[in-house]
Amino acid sequence: MRRASFLLLCLAVTPACAEESDCRTSWDGTLYGYTSRMSLRDDSVLNPNNQIAQLAQRSVVAEARFNFKAENETVRFTARPIASVRDTNLQRSDESYVSQWQLRVRAAEGWNVAVGREVMNWGAAQFRSPSSPFYFDNGRSDPMRELVGMDNVKLTWTPDMQSSATLARIVRSGYGAVAPDVWRDSWLVKLDQRGGEWAYGVVAVKAPDLPAFYGANAQYTLSDTLLLYGELGSSARVSALQSPADAAQPFSLQTLSPRRTTSLAGAAYTFENGQSFNAEYLHDNHGYTQAETDAYFARAAASPMWAGMALGYAPPLLGRDYLHLVWQSNMMESEHYWRAMFTHNVTDGSNELGAYGEKNLSPHFSAFATLVFNSGSARQEMSALFARSVTAGLKVALP
Repeated sequence: MRRASFLLLCLAVTPACAEESDCRTSWDGTLYGYTSRMSLRDDSVLNPNNQIAQLAQRSVVAEARFNFKAENETVRFTARPIASVRDTNLQRSDESYVSQWQLRVRAAEGWNVAVGREVMNWGAAQFRSPSSPFYFDNGRSDPMRELVGMDNVKLTWTPDMQSSATLARIVRSGYGAVAPDVWRDSWLVKLDQRGGEWAYGVVAVKAPDLPAFYGANAQYTLSDTLLLYGELGSSARVSALQSPADAAQPFSLQTLSPRRTTSLAGAAYTFENGQSFNAEYLHDNHGYTQAETDAYFARAAASPMWAGMALGYAPPLLGRDYLHLVWQSNMMESEHYWRAMFTHNVTDGSNELGAYGEKNLSPHFSAFATLVFNSGSARQEMSALFARSVTAGLKVALP
């Protein structure tokens, strides 16, 4: 039903725009074909013999991602449909959906009204986004990941180039959201301010069954080569798994966790050759201390039931403190792109090393590969499920 409604909207908007003499339309797309392999831990505590998470150890994927746009001076319509076929060692699946779309109307000078499915993510952080309640994992550590937007109706006021204010009704989470949808029928208010060398934004989101979320992000350009930035979020989380430091005590599941803060501080340095280096430190009070982490894995090892509970209800990040480093090539380089990432869980000492590389073979064809190596024991976060993974494939740019 939702897909049919979206198609009807496309059919209605495109001819309406086409009737206008100043209407501009465009489209592009990318076809992907790639294969992935994952080396699971034989001694995993959280996922013994892969019976709980049932992770695919190999997969072959064909995917198409498109962008459509039609606009004039008053109306703008954009859409990003996705279609994929995935064959794994567990099953074959076909999927098609619209990850983002928006119909925006310029109602008056400085005022815009929009309806659609939008990725509501902001800030410069690479590792996680504490200032966004919807996308704590912002996907920037995985160049292949496709974020799905939130269904919303939005009013934006932009009186000048420095200021903007947004009021949005979050109708529901987008395609693929798990039930129950905690963000259904939420309200969002966001204020942004920008100067010559600085920018900041504050946001508040109120869901019907959650305390309000408060977030802030800021950045300051210290020089032509150095950018400083930070993010902050204050929230309570649903289905919060409590892990007492005493392993003799059982897990407990709270409907709502106490309000906690998560903060990130980062810096980005750009070299003369266009390469850049980011260093970030994240502190998450929703995570566990070292003693709570040790008890978490000890309970999971005691029984498959507790292992399933530990895996299913764990916080988004298990520990409290993380160091994240990113080194990437010049984004303006047309022949190739590469990105190296290192994440250190300061709480338990585990590490993740990742790399992404892409090489243009022709104006329309390119090859890419992603590598992930985890170091640590079966009772440390980064190395709890798998030791390494590799993805390699080809991209075709359209038209």
